[in-house]
Amino acid sequence: MPTIFAADISNYSPLFPWIGLIVAVIALFLSLRACRRRRLIDNLPTSKTQGVFIGLVELKGTVECEQPLESYLAQMPCVYYSFDIEERWSREVTETEDDGKGGTRTVTRTESGWTSVDSRMESTPFYLKDDTGHLLVRPEGARIEAVSVLSESCTPLKPLYYGKGPTMGIMDSDEVRRFTETAIALQMPLFVVGQARERKDVVAPEIAADPQASEFLISTRSQEQVSSGLGWQLWLFFLLGAVLAPGGHIAGTLAGNQDITTMLILIFIGEFVLFLVIWFIGWFITVYNSLVELRQRVEQGWSQVDIQIKRRHDLIPNLIDAVKGYRDHEAATQTALAAMRSQLAATPPGQAGADFQAVQTQVQILKEAYPELKADQNFLALQQNLSETEQRIALARSYFNSIATFYNTRLGVIPDRFIASVGAMKPRALMEANDFERAPVDVKFDAPDPAPKT
Repeated sequence: MPTIFAADISNYSPLFPWIGLIVAVIALFLSLRACRRRRLIDNLPTSKTQGVFIGLVELKGTVECEQPLESYLAQMPCVYYSFDIEERWSREVTETEDDGKGGTRTVTRTESGWTSVDSRMESTPFYLKDDTGHLLVRPEGARIEAVSVLSESCTPLKPLYYGKGPTMGIMDSDEVRRFTETAIALQMPLFVVGQARERKDVVAPEIAADPQASEFLISTRSQEQVSSGLGWQLWLFFLLGAVLAPGGHIAGTLAGNQDITTMLILIFIGEFVLFLVIWFIGWFITVYNSLVELRQRVEQGWSQVDIQIKRRHDLIPNLIDAVKGYRDHEAATQTALAAMRSQLAATPPGQAGADFQAVQTQVQILKEAYPELKADQNFLALQQNLSETEQRIALARSYFNSIATFYNTRLGVIPDRFIASVGAMKPRALMEANDFERAPVDVKFDAPDPAPKT
């Protein structure tokens, strides 16, 4: 048997170098992709929900939903769940094989495994809430990392077996089923990286899938855990590729019963060095591109501050003018009504009927033209707009300073500082409280205009 097995392996020995090369290339790609994703997540500053602008953003918060789903197995309120029900099977397989002496013999062996008999995934839009507000997230198309809420194996003696599983079994069933489910429950903390865009129903941003976005992740893990996991993937795939690049050639040589000569050793070393060179070039390009993207986000953060200050400069004076006009009109209307009442009170009894009808007609006309006059609500709305505008400006400045600080730090550490010198990248000054200001907005209210004389 060992001789026959060795002969079979030797027949495939020419394929080993190619298999090792293909797997090494795949490992190289996965390693560099993990590097790119890790730097992207590390380079994005965490935004507040009220400070989200259009573009790629990173958020932290808790899950809120007015109409949540109910997970299929655990039956818990959630915004996402995925379950799988597997059934175990086993069967005996009879094969005829060569006995190595010119004859044949019959061998019986047992095979076993698991077959999925039911599975489903469902999600619904939800709100991500933090200390500044909430933001709509549409999870369709995202890479979702949920938590396990149920994992159980059972036989038909338990209600779960047929209560949640199908009534029909599979061929060669052992009558054992495995139930697993993952979910994102309400109030659960989430880490979200995705593309922000304008909502279609209201003037507000939302996070949704975008074909142009480089990442859309919804994870129950923290940012540190996600980054650490990608770091492990980076080095794991790197080591796998570095071993398999020459390893396939070595395995093929040994399987073919060939001697490993000095020339072959040099070839193996050359393949290993070639893999390292290609990986380093890919890593260099990945790091440089991430620095360029980070610089673009710094510029985007700077422009968002200007947009918010321009919004304050253009919006608030118009709101003030509207509130002033509404206030003056309400004051004039109230004065006119008071004059009518005074006129009616001073009318002699003999003329009261006719004058009362005239005054009542004028009051009815005013009431129909202006059914609700409440200037205090406009003042409250103005106050709210002022507060929200200043908060958005503060958040935009905070976002810019956070990403600029991270960018400056990247340019100062090794090896990023050497790679940044290739593109002549320079640190960016942080924004002070009085930077980038426009003309101050006058929010003073003069005394209302007097009512017209009647």
